[in-house]
Amino acid sequence: MSLHIETEHVEKEATVSVKGDVTIQTSPELRNALQPLFASNLEVVRVILNDVKFMDSSGIATLVEGLQWSKTSGGRFVLAGLSETVRDVFELAKLDTIFEIEG
Repeated sequence: MSLHIETEHVEKEATVSVKGDVTIQTSPELRNALQPLFASNLEVVRVILNDVKFMDSSGIATLVEGLQWSKTSGGRFVLAGLSETVRDVFELAKLDTIFEIEG
C-alpha cells in the first residue's frame, strides 16, 4: 500500500495532491510531505483529497497535526475535494466544523 503525493508551489501557496488510502501504514508519508511546508512561510497549504477513498484515524490525526502546524505558522490549512466516504468521516467526528473544507 502506498500513497502518491505531489506538491506544487505557486507564490505563497502550496497544493498537495494525495492519491491512495491514508492509513496507519501510509500516513507517515503524508506527514513527511506536509511538515516542511509549514516552515516555508506559506500563506496557504491546500490538501486535495478527491483521490483518497479511505482514511483511517491515523490519517485524520496527520491532518489534525497539519492544522496545528498551520495555526503555529499563521497560515491557512485547507482540505479540498473530499470523497464522500472521507467527508462522512469528517462529519461524523464533527471535524468539518474545525477544518476549512472546500468543495
